[in-house]
Amino acid sequence: MLDDSWCVRSVHSAAVLVDFAVSRSMARAAALTGTGLGEAELRDPELEIDIGQEFRIIENILTTTGDEPGMGLLAGFSLHLPMLGSLGIALGACATVREMVELWARYAELSFAYCRFGLADAGERVSVTLDPAAVPPHLRRFAIEHDLAAVRTIQRELLSWDVLVHGLELSLPYAPVYEAVGLLLGIAAIDFDRPVSTLHLDAADLRRPMPQANSTLCRQYERHCAELVARRRGRAGLAGQVRALLRRHGRAVDQAAIAADLHMSVRTLRRRLAEQGTSFRELSSEATGLLAEELLATGFTVDTVAARLGYTSVSAFTTAFRDWKGQTPGRYSQHQRRRL
Repeated sequence: MLDDSWCVRSVHSAAVLVDFAVSRSMARAAALTGTGLGEAELRDPELEIDIGQEFRIIENILTTTGDEPGMGLLAGFSLHLPMLGSLGIALGACATVREMVELWARYAELSFAYCRFGLADAGERVSVTLDPAAVPPHLRRFAIEHDLAAVRTIQRELLSWDVLVHGLELSLPYAPVYEAVGLLLGIAAIDFDRPVSTLHLDAADLRRPMPQANSTLCRQYERHCAELVARRRGRAGLAGQVRALLRRHGRAVDQAAIAADLHMSVRTLRRRLAEQGTSFRELSSEATGLLAEELLATGFTVDTVAARLGYTSVSAFTTAFRDWKGQTPGRYSQHQRRRL
């Protein structure tokens, strides 16, 4: 089970996935199908989404391009150090490679990772485990591949040498493409079908100093990371569950139905949302607006979208849409078609 901080993600992670989809000859609209996101949202540096929306993008990619071994590796190679923001700066400023690895494991959710990372010492070896338990089972291969490729890519951008990997255990069956993983990690043999995916590193290598160590900078940006995780936990919680249920229903739904789904009274739902600084009306409006944008962007007429969202008239829908987007749904739809 993911905790609240893992449920909320920067939209930039989704944008990277969509760019990857485009590189595989997918249309952006196809990659975003069912996410409630439009292309404009991908360019909003302040927007945060939940991880379920990212999982939907991955599903769309695998459905369209083929769910073959190696797709996650290709996606992971597209991640680079500057994309990590404050975490990237903190990683580069760590005193030793060991501290860098520990910091990565501690704040992996800020790195666009899908797996949990764990460290364990065994003499002169350090084991780093990748746990994809919170990822839907049909996406776990992609998640493990993605995180392995991303870790090595970013490590190479941080250091002028490769951290020595003595061995790799993969909780995946053999596939020829994984020979590339051996080349990537600098190891000759990989053990497949293991219970846990594990990297076995050299402890002495992890004691080496980082080339740009700066304790003051590291503390400063690690504090930024901690504050971001704390804020995301606050944003997720009940409000995040309500957002997910509203998207799942995919149509107008009243507060009583959502309260019933959450096994609480309407009064309790209203009070707890108020404690989080929001309301059911605000969340419902947000979800309906996102769904309206998606339907219009995929070619549905204004009349059809109004009916699907439960509006009694097109004029009522047009008024609401203008409040959300500052333009009529017809104009928004025309603009989206010109961009495709």
